[in-house]
Amino acid sequence: MKIHMLLLPLALAACSQIPDAGSPVRPAMAPASTDTTASATSTVGPGILGQYHWQLSDAFDSQGRRIDALFVGTDKPLQLDFSADRLNIVNSCNNMGASYSVKKGRLQIGQMMSTMMACPDAARAALDDAIAQRLHGSLSVNLLTRGNTTRMQLVTESGDTLTFTGVPTAQTRFGGPGETRFLEVAAQAVPCQHPLIADKQCLLVRERHFDEQGLPTGTPGEWQPLYQDIEGYTHTPGIREVLRVKRYTVKNPPADGPSVAYELDIVVESEKVGN
Repeated sequence: MKIHMLLLPLALAACSQIPDAGSPVRPAMAPASTDTTASATSTVGPGILGQYHWQLSDAFDSQGRRIDALFVGTDKPLQLDFSADRLNIVNSCNNMGASYSVKKGRLQIGQMMSTMMACPDAARAALDDAIAQRLHGSLSVNLLTRGNTTRMQLVTESGDTLTFTGVPTAQTRFGGPGETRFLEVAAQAVPCQHPLIADKQCLLVRERHFDEQGLPTGTPGEWQPLYQDIEGYTHTPGIREVLRVKRYTVKNPPADGPSVAYELDIVVESEKVGN
């Protein structure tokens, strides 16, 4: 069974060979006047919003009651990612997103769009509705930096307060936009030797190439093990996938570490292999 996740036109960069190197905050977030380590960020815009993955850390309604419906599993919290003009919701049941803008300290969110995939987990399925009900229209937005931690607070028109902790994106950490690459991931991982991890299983990958219309072009690269993780990607055994990734140069890598890093952009194609 072959599932095409997205229909692209694709903006591509030139390709090269794959290297083989191996306490919750309540709604009131304003800092106390005696706290000199915290400072609110006065200017909120796509630039600073796009520097982080925003992971939901707390949510309360106007009566101060925690909104439990927004918390489904602790390993993958609800996450907001901002591009220049697009807001994407990560770790919900369906792929969800909307246009947005920031005007006079308020986040203006357009109509939420979503895929229609059924989710076997009832709580995660309900999460889609719970977040869509709150991320629409005009929301107050405020950023607060405390030490090395940046948080974003959104207040909805109904008075719900959502607090997100910022996790720097790969582009922020590596100091550049990265290069676009396409990797095909084989259905099964393979044993590989790693200096620090015994019995290491590596993804088996090869580079793919596409034209501006999103059609395959050229000859795929050779299959080879990838001795590192792809940030944001979890491989499911038995599923072959084509990924669009960002590749970053790691400055001053450790002696036993890779000189490049990969981050998942989108899953272009997904196919179940075998039974």
